[in-house]
Amino acid sequence: MTLELQRISLPTGVELNVAIAGDPANPPIFLLHGFPESHRTWRHQIPELARDHYVVAHDQRGFAHSSKPEGVESYGPGKAVGDLLALADHLGVGRFTLVGHDWGGAIAWMAALQNPQRIERLIIVNAPHPKVFQKSLFDDPAQREASQYITRFRDTTLDQGLIGAGLERFFASTFAQHVVGGIAGEDKAAYLDEWGQPGAMTAMLNWYRASAIIVPAPGEEAERPAWLDAPFPPIVQPTLVIWGMKDFALLPAQLEGLGELVPDLTIVPVEDGGHFVPWEKPEAVTAAMRDWLAAHPVAG
Repeated sequence: MTLELQRISLPTGVELNVAIAGDPANPPIFLLHGFPESHRTWRHQIPELARDHYVVAHDQRGFAHSSKPEGVESYGPGKAVGDLLALADHLGVGRFTLVGHDWGGAIAWMAALQNPQRIERLIIVNAPHPKVFQKSLFDDPAQREASQYITRFRDTTLDQGLIGAGLERFFASTFAQHVVGGIAGEDKAAYLDEWGQPGAMTAMLNWYRASAIIVPAPGEEAERPAWLDAPFPPIVQPTLVIWGMKDFALLPAQLEGLGELVPDLTIVPVEDGGHFVPWEKPEAVTAAMRDWLAAHPVAG
């Protein structure tokens, strides 16, 4: 199907590139991509979901063909949550189902915690719960080791090499090593086009720089945040977590103890999927979504 792409200006100060599909009379579902992607993360799911949902998938601020405001402070997670809600308001959507992968999942967890009156159902794909993730960075040496890329991404000297041939190197090394099955042709061309937009690589990396997540070095005795061992508010929405089990950046340990924080939880592992499971194993992800959505219909 051909996606309808709109450029939408929001009161949060950004213009977003937004893919929209399906009948606005159907239940709305918003799809949030992560790093280093765009609405294309969901290219296989959008046509299927649009059969009976009103589907909205935007390039988040700093990514692809959306606005790239200056400064690290423009990329705190609260900014992206604000964009999401402002976009829903613009489209006349009240309550909606929210789906997020990677950084999009981090935004989805936050939006669901803060806005239960807006977020009706939650689907998370290879994106760790904020408490589980931060706790694992202190208590799980393997996850701490796997997350050292965050510290590298926070180094601003990285940006100057990420133009021209530097983008090809980034594609072949940092990105491709986390992909199951490879990428070529028009998909590779789309990434290089998106990353080559003026200011895109700095803006995308600023998401890591604006994050409050603490990533201790391997073996470091870092000061433990008090909130890690305090009560944490539960996710009140019915929640589906889909996890590509061959994710080498976000390990399956992120699923441990999740049920204590998410009372209405369904977990669907995709054993042969990696971090980018929405397009590495699209049939499995789409089937898991559709089965769960059918089993958890929205009110009215």
